[in-house]
Amino acid sequence: MTSLLSNPEFWQYLSIPVIAALIGWTTNWLAIKMTFYPLEFIGKPPLLGWQGIIPSKARKMAAISVDATISKIGTVQEIFQQIDPQVLAAHIIYTVEPRTEEYVDELMLKEYPTFWENLPASARNMVYDRVRKSTPQLVDNLVGDVADNIEALLDIKSMVIERLAKDKRLLNRIFIECGEVEFRFIINSGFYFGFLFGLVQMGVWYFYQNWWVLPFFGLLVGWATNWIALNVIFRPLHEKKIGPLRLQGLFLKRQQEVAESFCHIVTHEILTVGNIINAILEGPKGDRARNMVKKHIKPLVDETAGMGKALTQMAFGPTGFATLKNQVGQKAIEISQTSFNNPVFETDRARAVESIMVERMIALSSEEFQDLLRPCFQEDEIKLILVGAFLGFAAGICQLIFVFGGSIL
Repeated sequence: MTSLLSNPEFWQYLSIPVIAALIGWTTNWLAIKMTFYPLEFIGKPPLLGWQGIIPSKARKMAAISVDATISKIGTVQEIFQQIDPQVLAAHIIYTVEPRTEEYVDELMLKEYPTFWENLPASARNMVYDRVRKSTPQLVDNLVGDVADNIEALLDIKSMVIERLAKDKRLLNRIFIECGEVEFRFIINSGFYFGFLFGLVQMGVWYFYQNWWVLPFFGLLVGWATNWIALNVIFRPLHEKKIGPLRLQGLFLKRQQEVAESFCHIVTHEILTVGNIINAILEGPKGDRARNMVKKHIKPLVDETAGMGKALTQMAFGPTGFATLKNQVGQKAIEISQTSFNNPVFETDRARAVESIMVERMIALSSEEFQDLLRPCFQEDEIKLILVGAFLGFAAGICQLIFVFGGSIL
């Protein structure tokens, strides 16, 4: 035994499966890193350099993610109903009411400072009171109108795609957090599969020491470990029983866990109330939405003027009165975009939407569910495999030359 351990040839052969294991681990680790990083292209485009596969095709990957999930687990109407228009209206009123006097003063001092400053305090207080009394009904009417027309006002797919295309770090995070277990398996399995290939390689090398054997097996390890790992993650698609064993793709087994992780990110960081309101007001149908706000809020000026409307119109002039209505509408739009910065309210509504999305996502078929993660491997998968194969081939050559003292010439 001692003579065996002191024999250099023993250690040379033993190094074959160990090096194969390291090749498998390294190439799989590199494949995962190259999938997500760097976020921006490094090098000289188009060929000399690299950008992570997901970030380089951010818009396409975001679209695939939306098609595979959000479009199947919740319509615009359902999501908005989960947010609850009545709760939304109540929150706006709750946010606006304490600042009523501030908003009225701001508008009046901007447009008619002399008139407002010379108005008796009792008259200003009357205006404040009428605004407070009129606002709840106007807000209820506005939110109800938005809810009835939400399908025409909001394109959730475009909203999510735009957000993820701009925020590549968040797009990466969705895939990384949802597939964390699978990515770790891919990396670690490279070591184990590589070691097994190395044992075969060691046996072949013992009987057939041609120069190409080690580079070829290095190439095979770099390619095959990645391919095997991917298939173990997604196959078999449906659970199969073999005796006491139950076999199914690792990712598919974790459907509930992944659904919870995915839906939490989407509802708490993308489909938030604030983001949805901004998408409604600033999106493709933003003009229609802003006009809707103005239509419902402009009557506030008439109701506030009340019996003194004729006198107010005389004081401001016809154009000035119309300008005031427009300014009130603009202020309402501004308030709508800034009323949802309350983290507690945002979190509460996010949880309401999250609950229905998780339930729907868990109910997806295995064919539908795999589409959440599978595309991130399918995009340019051949490049990753070729890089792994090249590194394995290079490692095999180094093994041939530096461990066994061979030559490729």
